[in-house]
Amino acid sequence: MTYGPARRGLLLGAAAAPLLAACGGAASDGVGADGKVTVELWHGQADTGRKAVEALVAEFNRTHPHIRVDSTGGGVVADAMLQKVTAALASGSYPDIAYIFGSDLASVARSPRVVDLTAALRRGPTAWTSYWSPVREAVTVNGKVRAAPALLDSLAVVCNRKLFRQAGVDLPEAGWTWDDFTETARRLTDPDRGVFGTGWPGTGDEDTVWRIWPMVWDLGGDVVGADGKHIGFAEQGVRALETVARLVRDESVYVDPKPGGEQMYQVFQGGRMAMVATGPWQLPDIRTAGVDYTVVPLPSYSGRPVTVSGPDTWTVFDNGTARSRAAVEFVRWMIQPVQDARWGVFAGSLPLSSATAEQPKWRSHSARTTGLDVFTDALDTARVRPVHPAYPQISQALGEAVVSVLLGKDSPAKAVRRCAEKADAALLIPR
Repeated sequence: MTYGPARRGLLLGAAAAPLLAACGGAASDGVGADGKVTVELWHGQADTGRKAVEALVAEFNRTHPHIRVDSTGGGVVADAMLQKVTAALASGSYPDIAYIFGSDLASVARSPRVVDLTAALRRGPTAWTSYWSPVREAVTVNGKVRAAPALLDSLAVVCNRKLFRQAGVDLPEAGWTWDDFTETARRLTDPDRGVFGTGWPGTGDEDTVWRIWPMVWDLGGDVVGADGKHIGFAEQGVRALETVARLVRDESVYVDPKPGGEQMYQVFQGGRMAMVATGPWQLPDIRTAGVDYTVVPLPSYSGRPVTVSGPDTWTVFDNGTARSRAAVEFVRWMIQPVQDARWGVFAGSLPLSSATAEQPKWRSHSARTTGLDVFTDALDTARVRPVHPAYPQISQALGEAVVSVLLGKDSPAKAVRRCAEKADAALLIPR
């Protein structure tokens, strides 16, 4: 996925003591001669996201004179954060807080240097049950809260209203099916004008893969099977990829060969793509491009609402008691509703909690932004990818399968068989 940042905090007090007492200090406690604790934050954000994080950090530093958060380090974008943090942990010189993709948390949380945030967040200033279910699930590993939520999104379909009008095709509505989607994409494709019905990332990365999971879940499948040793989408994956194959046969899908889907979005914003499945982070660019658009929920096979959410995290690392306490204070502050609403408005994410959704700043922003409410409403039925240590290998195998179908190299059945061989092998590795 391609995503963004978060917020929240308050003094930990006695409630957080158990969480930090279990951690051994890895370095200096970070307390300066003036009594101020310095916390190192690697946020990995660029452009608007970077400006939003740094503005919030500056405010925190102004209002918390006993702590200084340094957000200048890391020197790496979020997409490369896992490798950077893994190397830092191995060398013993790691940050206090890092922006970790939700799909990578299970791998990172295996480190004993990751602070357990169960007490700090479940007894935090915002009620734990106020956070959307996908948020709570995405930061929980083996029953423990191993990170603070940083970003929340969901997947829906953005439609170019002008292209629909020109083609004489009715705009889709909630409850539409994947058959409706593929037929609509076919009708809206116009090779003579260079117009595609839709697009799909074609690099095999997580952006390629996570669009498949709502289809799998809707068909009754899952990422990991009930026995924990096999994939849970051997049959459902074939049917989902048959839908992708139909788009390919109809020549109605633009396959983006570059990471991040940037070319796909450029085609959409340039008025040459009628529909694109994306998240709320893309709306600012779509609005800036002047596209006359609307947003509708994802189609399904069953007619029931289903989507995927890909929350990302602020993961806290133990560099001694004082720095750990200060780091947890910062992330709790970052995810409180007032700060969370500011982040969501400026960085194109969704409110982490129902409390944030009620903030005047968020409600005003949502009312001004066409379609944003569709993404937020989808959170009620959104699911998340499992926080499982084998997920990266499963994703890589499925990504290769999707690309092989998008490029017409394999049939859906053959692609999923090959995926199962690699993914099942990864699930058998003791962890």
